[in-house]
Amino acid sequence: MEIVSLTKSDLKSLVQLYRDVSAALRREGIHQWDRFYPNRFVIGSDVKRGTAFGLHEGGRVIGAVVVDGRQSGKYKGLPWKDQSGDSACIHRLAVHPEWQGKGIGRTLLQYAELEARCKGCTSIRLDVFTGNPGAVGMYQRAGYAEVGAIRFPMRHEPYLCFEKPL
Repeated sequence: MEIVSLTKSDLKSLVQLYRDVSAALRREGIHQWDRFYPNRFVIGSDVKRGTAFGLHEGGRVIGAVVVDGRQSGKYKGLPWKDQSGDSACIHRLAVHPEWQGKGIGRTLLQYAELEARCKGCTSIRLDVFTGNPGAVGMYQRAGYAEVGAIRFPMRHEPYLCFEKPL
């Protein structure tokens, strides 16, 4: 399977991917995403900007990640190690529940790092819901270092912020 830039023709499938992942998370008691986020406007904007990448299988998107330079304003004041270079950010990494446990998340993460390097970035940043231990562990195993925690409105648990030099 090849990771490709997702296009407008992938939008319906990509929205469905996030719905399926959100539902699976809720069944596990993980209230990371809901009907408000990620929504079709956020997802459509990722596709329009050309920052959404993913894998197809059987005509549908089974995994996706967004890589761009957009950072939450909440990142200000955190003790990021890379203060002089350009940082990329990872958003909305998701693997369809039927495809989880096959290394696709790790593959998407490695692709995101490569994409950031190709754009001249010197580090990569992200935030991850503390209530999702599987995701937290994936980033830790991939060499990301925790730099602090932030909170988002309408979320009961904080998000850990991670950074990795490239």
